[in-house]
Amino acid sequence: MKWTKQGLIYLPNQFHDWNQSHAQCPVVYPVNDSVWRIYYATRNKNGQSQISYIEVEANKPKNIIYEHDTYLFDFGKIGTFDDSGLMPSSIVKQKDTVYLYYIGWTLKKTVPYHNSVGIAISKDNGKSFERLYEGSILPPIHTEPYFTGTSHVLIEDNVWKMWYLSCTKWEIINDKPEPFYHIKYAESLDGIHWKREGVVAIDFKDQTEGGIVSASVLKENNIYKMWYGYRSAKDYRTTTENTYRIGYAESNEGKSWKRLDEDVGIELSEQGWDSQMISYPNVIQSQGQKYMFYNGNGFGKSGFGYATL
Repeated sequence: MKWTKQGLIYLPNQFHDWNQSHAQCPVVYPVNDSVWRIYYATRNKNGQSQISYIEVEANKPKNIIYEHDTYLFDFGKIGTFDDSGLMPSSIVKQKDTVYLYYIGWTLKKTVPYHNSVGIAISKDNGKSFERLYEGSILPPIHTEPYFTGTSHVLIEDNVWKMWYLSCTKWEIINDKPEPFYHIKYAESLDGIHWKREGVVAIDFKDQTEGGIVSASVLKENNIYKMWYGYRSAKDYRTTTENTYRIGYAESNEGKSWKRLDEDVGIELSEQGWDSQMISYPNVIQSQGQKYMFYNGNGFGKSGFGYATL
């Protein structure tokens, strides 16, 4: 496998208070044969994330044809799971409804933040969304007491399948609480009520690893293929050797996976926007070509770009 980097697509222009920095977690929705809509998380002047989108020419995503001038929907009510930030994670269409799975942020005292998965729906093919519930569809439960985050959803034979970030613990490292999370698997019959049995899809490879994030799954020739981000447990924000990289895994049934990170075929650039970090992959297939949309330096502070396989 060898990805060819095609360069940066988008970085916010700072025209609005709500998009002062970052274009994080790109999620691509093919509107039709001509247009792809790319949802992303941007940050306001207070560092809080909002969701917006651009539209690009299908199969030529550097050609931006529309930039949305506002965010999709506001933060949740004070005290709810998404009162401090919103980020897109996965998008699927079922009949005439588009479902957006997103990450909600709220702040805590003993640890810096808490994430959880929310859902919003669109009846106009993804142009606008309404939050379906004020609460999370993947809240903490007795067997998963910490947070949930990035998710990827596929619908197969009327079964909704989700690969989601699951926090396993917080640990004090260099006098600061740091989260550890890997990727679990869940199923649903309606996309809302999820059966969570603790199935670990992608686990830590050793004790030095601290985070696995943003599963992106395709099924090809009866093989499930997943791309994701992974990082070290320590000094992953500033030490280039420990920052996020993109990994790859395969599975026969979507539950147990074999990590093949050495075969992923995409690494840091020698210089530029993705020379210090690469993560949050979103892989789609169009006209026999695979496209990977991903973030570079600073968790999306340098924007998002793409590569082709």
